[in-house]
Amino acid sequence: MRIALVTDYYLPTLGGVQTAVKSLREALTRAGHEVAVFCPLAQPSADPSIVALPISRAFRPDGYPFAWPPRDAAALMRREFAERRIDVAHTHSEMFAALAGVRAARDLGLPIVHTMHGRVDVYTTSVLPLPRVTVPLLAALHARHISHRGLRVRPDSPYTATPAARSMWRLMLAQSRASDHVIVPSTHFARKLTQQGVQTPISVVPNGLESSVLDRIGAPLERRLSPEETLRLMWVGRLSPEKRPTVLADAARTFARDVAVDVYGDGLSRRSIERRGSRLALHGSVSQQEVLDAMRASHLLVSSSYDFDNQPMVMLEAAASGLPVLFCDPDLGEVVPPGGGFLTDTPDAAGISALVARIRREPHMITAASAAMIRGRAQIEQRVDPMIAVYESAMSTR
Repeated sequence: MRIALVTDYYLPTLGGVQTAVKSLREALTRAGHEVAVFCPLAQPSADPSIVALPISRAFRPDGYPFAWPPRDAAALMRREFAERRIDVAHTHSEMFAALAGVRAARDLGLPIVHTMHGRVDVYTTSVLPLPRVTVPLLAALHARHISHRGLRVRPDSPYTATPAARSMWRLMLAQSRASDHVIVPSTHFARKLTQQGVQTPISVVPNGLESSVLDRIGAPLERRLSPEETLRLMWVGRLSPEKRPTVLADAARTFARDVAVDVYGDGLSRRSIERRGSRLALHGSVSQQEVLDAMRASHLLVSSSYDFDNQPMVMLEAAASGLPVLFCDPDLGEVVPPGGGFLTDTPDAAGISALVARIRREPHMITAASAAMIRGRAQIEQRVDPMIAVYESAMSTR
């Protein structure tokens, strides 16, 4: 099968979507399929299977290259899809690279599969400058390429309470309607889409880690915490409001002196964290390998996200490493192998503080959770068969 993966976010920039697309690309290629990635690039690539899309010289939201103008991107993809004899276009975002990919696929009569990786409603209101102005503008620009006509968003859910949120949910519904099949990595997000009236077929296909990453991780290490040892926590991701790193920073003010916190990532919230003066060690943006190495030296991964993340790839990396996870969002419980994580009683700084204090008092909790992560390692490997089944289903509708 000849597959086009179209994404607004790809290597060498770091993030969950980038990691997920890389994993899928490698697994599909190893299974014998031809895969090309179409994306805006932060720097040139010599890989012929990676096709760089035109980018804006002036606009880089959250530091990422931005595909623009979509007309030129669509023309490039239309030409490349035809030359590469692409069978199916698989979009991985709701921004302008994906919009151009949809247009190119439609022009050529190709089936479109779309993976909804995350909550664009939360992301845009957290990251875009002047969201009261830019979010409606983004929705209007999206509607110029994919119709929002006739779509209604139910306002009776906490996540659709504001006009900005509803405009972004209409965007997500429109992107789903424009696709032949929608993939989501988690049941909790699939449930939200269904509740909002998505009628396009939806399949829950969890993300996974590719073989090369599992090989680099190697044999998982069972964590043990002795009573006199420093409890080492780590946090990984964009330092961005929707990830709530400041909640961890506030919690860290109350941690005992034998608790250390290492933070890997950079972004808009860094200055806010630094102003708090907490005892976090900020390492900035690092490579995936540095994150994996840091996991081997840590006792616990902390996820402070709440009502945003879908299926964080870093939690899969932790599971493969045997590293337990402390998390605030009950929806993310489906990502963690049974017994491998700790859910806070409340999603705020006090909830994190209380749970860290308990783990510090009862260090055996780390060992038990680490052993559970190791037992569940097999479930986080990237699977190809479910994805191919979705592609074949989408192709059968054309």
